[in-house]
Amino acid sequence: MQVTETLNEGLKREIKVVVPATDLESRLMTRLNDAKAKVRLNGFRPGKVPVPHLRKVYGKSFMAEVVNEILSETPRSVLSDRGEKAAMQPEVEMTEDEKEAEKILAGQADFEFKLSYEVIPPIEVKDVSGIKVTRPVYDVPDEEVEEQVMRVAESARPWEPKKGKAEEGDRVTIDFVGKIDGEAFEGGTAEGQPLVLGSNQFIPGFEEQLVGAKAGDEKTVTVTFPEDYQAAHLAGKEAVFDVKVTEVAAAGEFEVTDEVAKNLGLESADKLREIVRSQIESQFGALTRQKVKRALLDALDEQYKFEAPSKLVDAEFENIWNQVMRDLEQSGRSFEDEDTTEEKAREEYRQLAERRVRLGLVLAEMGEQADVQITDDEMQRALFEFVRRYPANQQQEVYDFYRQNPQALANLRAPLFEEKVVDDLMTKVDVTDKKVTKEELLADDDEDTAEKDSNKKAVPKKKAAKAKDENGDDKAEAKPAKKKAAAAKKKSDSDE
Repeated sequence: MQVTETLNEGLKREIKVVVPATDLESRLMTRLNDAKAKVRLNGFRPGKVPVPHLRKVYGKSFMAEVVNEILSETPRSVLSDRGEKAAMQPEVEMTEDEKEAEKILAGQADFEFKLSYEVIPPIEVKDVSGIKVTRPVYDVPDEEVEEQVMRVAESARPWEPKKGKAEEGDRVTIDFVGKIDGEAFEGGTAEGQPLVLGSNQFIPGFEEQLVGAKAGDEKTVTVTFPEDYQAAHLAGKEAVFDVKVTEVAAAGEFEVTDEVAKNLGLESADKLREIVRSQIESQFGALTRQKVKRALLDALDEQYKFEAPSKLVDAEFENIWNQVMRDLEQSGRSFEDEDTTEEKAREEYRQLAERRVRLGLVLAEMGEQADVQITDDEMQRALFEFVRRYPANQQQEVYDFYRQNPQALANLRAPLFEEKVVDDLMTKVDVTDKKVTKEELLADDDEDTAEKDSNKKAVPKKKAAKAKDENGDDKAEAKPAKKKAAAAKKKSDSDE
């Protein structure tokens, strides 16, 4: 086999490979001799089929297997011999001339092909002990826990039917039919729907128009769906709801007791408070993790400046851009609505793609040198968590797909590996905890900085995509507009 470098320009490499016809012939004969003892042909005793006859019958198919074997093993051997790492699987270019291909399969011509690839640049891992990051920490007060406990236990609150007009804080039970341009729309109809006035569960302006209503009243409620409403086909449209109030009820006195906790499946009120505190701290802990990770990545981004493989950047940019376009389509918005142009957005997200790739390569090298490993148990848990996002009737199919496709499974491994590398780095850098208020923790960082996180979900700056409510519910029309609770549950930057 003759290997000749024909291009060495930046990170790009092209390698010409020539496998002499004599080598092809040798490999073919080995296969034919191995097959001689196994092939059964009419007119010949087992193991007695002449090799020339075998070649006449199976020569081309066996030679095709030899060619495929060479194409499979050569990239690995070439990269190993050259001490290079390819950014992506090398592209193979070979003759498209049918006559030339026939000669190769007949063993009458050398097999010549070209490998094209980009190399991963050598990365010298630097000392990170000088990196300083601030970890914002929010101590959840008891009052906030108690407030959330009351919300969790709200289903146990007694409601007493009342005569007279509904006030804010009262619960009304309503039937309604929503119409746009005189036509009822899907998801805009319900019967026996309870609604606590002032809870802001419905479209802005809906609940206020029911204050003062009495049981038996029929009201016409006119509202306009927000421009950024979850369902793009409803966003910005005026809707008229024919509402009948079937009951008005006032909230009774309520206290979270052990009995209330037991009705929720817990042994005591203290256990309920413990669980709620754990959930709240976990949510804010995710935000803390997001911000300290971003600060770490920003510091690494300053330390490592090198050319990233263009094909990796192209692939990453396509992933980001496709997400951007889906978000815009779902929200019914445009680049103009986001105070930008497509050209500027492309430039911005191209820079984000380059940063992601560069930091990804740096973290991969750091993880390799630190011998970071992902265990089988960790992969299994990650796969289960991923599968649970799908409807129950699809989960087995998704699970089987990932178990049977190593490349797909590798896509789940990558974020796990990155998080473990970040964990390792956090033990080596200088981390200072800083007590912050909830508002400070929830506040977005400068938008330009925010767009840099190597795993940040790509959305236009104004968060055009709001396709799901806080519970991840796609069915935006199920009620006349459950509002997205943006404050308490911001997603981690590593949620792609």
